[in-house]
Amino acid sequence: MNRKTPPLGGLRIIESSLLGPGFLTTFLSDLGADVIKVEPPQGDYIRQMTWPIVNGVSLLHLHTHRGKRSIVLDLRQPEGVELYFDLARNADAVVEAMRPGALERRGLGYEQLKEVNPKIVFATISGYGMTGPYKDMPSHGIAYDTWAGLIPPTYDDEGFCRIPEMPNIGINIAPLIGAFALLAGIIRARETGEGCRLELAQSDAAAYMDWYRIETWKAYERPEDEVTGNPSDDYERRAPGLAGMWEGVRYQMYESSDGHVLFMASEQAFWRNFCEALDRMDLFDRWPGSKYADHARGNLELQRELRDIFRTKSSAEWLEFGDRVNTPIAPVNNAKNVVDDPQFQDRLPLFSVDQVGCEQLPLPVKFFDEELPTPTHAPTVGQQTEEVLSELLGLSGDRLAALRDQGILG
Repeated sequence: MNRKTPPLGGLRIIESSLLGPGFLTTFLSDLGADVIKVEPPQGDYIRQMTWPIVNGVSLLHLHTHRGKRSIVLDLRQPEGVELYFDLARNADAVVEAMRPGALERRGLGYEQLKEVNPKIVFATISGYGMTGPYKDMPSHGIAYDTWAGLIPPTYDDEGFCRIPEMPNIGINIAPLIGAFALLAGIIRARETGEGCRLELAQSDAAAYMDWYRIETWKAYERPEDEVTGNPSDDYERRAPGLAGMWEGVRYQMYESSDGHVLFMASEQAFWRNFCEALDRMDLFDRWPGSKYADHARGNLELQRELRDIFRTKSSAEWLEFGDRVNTPIAPVNNAKNVVDDPQFQDRLPLFSVDQVGCEQLPLPVKFFDEELPTPTHAPTVGQQTEEVLSELLGLSGDRLAALRDQGILG
């Protein structure tokens, strides 16, 4: 069954954005919300940023603004501001995805919008947020991850400091958290008739997603008789997060005959299953380990044994083995080959070039007994201006022509 109304059908959001923070509303447009991106006559220069460029348009734009409608309003002109007010009157939310205060400087801040729509939810997403000593600093996406301590400096063979390869965290997770908070505000506004204002920073979100390491370091500031390591490590404190995995043996990456796999037999039961299936109970008898969270840390003799064992099978054979004997073994993919993984192909079938301009990942959510709508192609600047203004505001063709002659619609 394919329901005609998507999960967020009937939700309308007005978006004013530059570059990546507009990703906040993409999660909602993927679920069927009507997201109207209001752009200045020159448009959002996201279309020329980063790489790759697909038929003259950046992948960043094609993904971030898929499923949305674009209109042009010159907010330097009073009539452009009035049209923005008219759009906000019947919207659920306005998203300011740029430096805080940009809309307020045009007379379109939360207090002004609330006068025409008391239920409006106004969300601002920015780099460092609206408070603190960094609030006015110019920045780009990687800055939030370096600020949060996520990216260690790397040096090349000539001694030059480099940015290492890793996924961006802050610029992706902040929009997701923002979408969650925006929906919370909208639900309450629909129940109470009262809107709200919220803001979030991409830097804050980057730090929040590394809560485990940050909170571990804070915990280690307390006396060792209060905060210890795990019993399987004789209570010795390990470095926080994955840094503490370096010396792991029963929880470690190993080279297979054609790639790598991740071995995760940290529970004693999984370790026994592994040894029994290989007819290597001598390994278990010699190093049975603790019942839980035992990585056989620093056991180089065992690590050499496992290194030789894992080289005897292909990665696919080890995955089948782990599934069959109930011991956790995972593939080790990279961003290029993960799309060939059968689990990826089953769970995340890519949108096609014909659908959205280039192959793109879908929203990783599945609703039972229905399919989410396929997003429309990311719009050109002002592509739906006449459509939106006539549909939502009832403007006639003559009125639209007059506005265009005045330069208000670009």
